[in-house]
Amino acid sequence: MSSVQIRDYLNTYDQLVQSLEGLSEEQLRWKTAPSSWSVTEVLAHLADHSIVVSFRIRDILAGTEAQLPVFNQDAWVSGQHANGGHAADSLELFRSLLHYNSLLFNRLSDGEWEKSGVNFKGEAVSISDIVRSFTGHVQTHLAQIERIKLDAVSRALPRFH
Repeated sequence: MSSVQIRDYLNTYDQLVQSLEGLSEEQLRWKTAPSSWSVTEVLAHLADHSIVVSFRIRDILAGTEAQLPVFNQDAWVSGQHANGGHAADSLELFRSLLHYNSLLFNRLSDGEWEKSGVNFKGEAVSISDIVRSFTGHVQTHLAQIERIKLDAVSRALPRFH
C-alpha cells in the first residue's frame, strides 16, 4: 500500500470535520424521513464500520480462516439509538481508530498488505483492498451528508442557511 493511500485513508477524518462545520446538534440529528439517517447516524455508522474493518484487518493478519464478519448497518444504527448520541463522540472514535490503524499500517510489509480473507460474498479481499474500499465508503457517506444538508436547505429549515 502506498503512503498516498494511507494519507487518503487518514484524510477522511478531516473531510468529515469539514463537512460538519457550522452544524448545530439539532441540525446533526435532523432526518429527511423517519427511515432515513441523520448526519449523526451516518457518523455512528462510520465509527461502527471502522470497528468492523479494524477487526477484519487484524483477523487477516492473525491468519484466521473464518469468513470475515458482515454487519447489519441499519440494525446497528437503530439498535444503539445513534441519533440520541453526539456526533462528536462518533467522530472522535472514528479519528482514534484511523490513527491506531495507521500505526499498524506503517508496520506492515508489502506482503502483509496483500494477505487476504474471504468476505461475505465468498470473494478474497486483501488488506489493501479493505483499506481502499473503506476510504471509498467514507466518500459515499460524505456525499450522503451533503445530500442531507441540501435537502434541509431546500425545505427551508431554520438555521440550515
